[in-house]
Amino acid sequence: MTKQQKFYQTLHFQVLAGIVLGIALGILYPKTGESMKPLGDGFIKLIRMVIAPIIFCTVVVGIANVGDMKKLGRIGVKALLYFEVVSTLSLILGLVVVTVFQPGAGINATAATLDAKSVQDYAGPGKALHTVDFLLNIIPDTVVSAFAKGDTLQVLFIAILFGVALSAFEGGRVIVDACDSVAHAFFKLVEIIMKAAPLGAFGAMAFTIGKFGVKTLVPLAKLMLCVVLSSGLFVFVVLAIIAKVHGFSLWKLLKYLKEEFLIVLGTSSSEPALPGLMRKLEALGCAKSVVGLVVPSGYSFNLDGTSIYLTIAAMFVAQATNTHLTASQIATLLIVLMLTSKGAAAVTGGGFITLAATLASLGTVPVAGIALLLGVDRFMSQIRSLTNLAGNGVATIVVAKWEKEFDQEQADRILQ
Repeated sequence: MTKQQKFYQTLHFQVLAGIVLGIALGILYPKTGESMKPLGDGFIKLIRMVIAPIIFCTVVVGIANVGDMKKLGRIGVKALLYFEVVSTLSLILGLVVVTVFQPGAGINATAATLDAKSVQDYAGPGKALHTVDFLLNIIPDTVVSAFAKGDTLQVLFIAILFGVALSAFEGGRVIVDACDSVAHAFFKLVEIIMKAAPLGAFGAMAFTIGKFGVKTLVPLAKLMLCVVLSSGLFVFVVLAIIAKVHGFSLWKLLKYLKEEFLIVLGTSSSEPALPGLMRKLEALGCAKSVVGLVVPSGYSFNLDGTSIYLTIAAMFVAQATNTHLTASQIATLLIVLMLTSKGAAAVTGGGFITLAATLASLGTVPVAGIALLLGVDRFMSQIRSLTNLAGNGVATIVVAKWEKEFDQEQADRILQ
């Protein structure tokens, strides 16, 4: 905050005010709150509009400046290794918490009481999710289609190939400089769009509270508490230990990213925070090449909050439907979740689709059981999105430090 800027002029205060006003409207006038949905949807669409070009330009410039393809491959391997280890920890943590607290015990849901029709939109696409399909989907039909669909992984794939090509092209410097200028222009555009963030947060929160209501949380309060507890333990214990081992303060990092966290809280999506996260991590001292590779890939492969939620949700459905799972079936559940969580990363309603795919592959837990989660999924989406954002911020700094591509002095100045 600058000396000239009053506290009420800061973006994080305005977003927080939007969230509070949205909650109030949703509680007092639910129907009016529901009608505010276009405000939240419109803001998210504005951000999605610029994500693809920002990722493309940032990655191209980062890779072209690296020049060393061995180094590029090393960054990618280290990032994926980190993602898998930490995501596995989050899965196990969620499993331990849901096993100890048993949030689904006593619900005794049966086929007669479950609304199977309400989950058909999620169960259908879920059956189609396979690892091979996911890998083939990374390759776009055309270069243009990747940008038209806004598929993060496809844009990242094209950017990596284009950056590699430019690094081997003698006249490529002009194009690299042009991409750098375009990236700066898009980041400036993001600054303009972010002025609408308080309105977007207001609309999204008013809709959530107006449509689902706080009363929907009461029957599944134990489930919500399990997700909150698991996510809290993951962020403030697991990520805090990782941060401490690598010589930086998690708490200071979270404070530094407070605007992004509030936007995620208001919109129930981590996508609107992606441009801001990339810009701030670069400003913090992470090399452009590391930020460009780790953050976009982390949005598909490093979904710690989603992993926690999916484990707890799957076990909750099993408990609620009195489905006993053996140790081997639980182990299979975790393995399948590790795969399917990546497959649904870019799909609308990805949480439910992934859960449907996982339960369908197991064949022992009724897929219709996810109907029990419909009323609280939007609230749990906020928790998992916040956790995902924290996880990707820490992951980027860790990989940058592993690669000795992190300016510690600059970080110390910013994280005072």
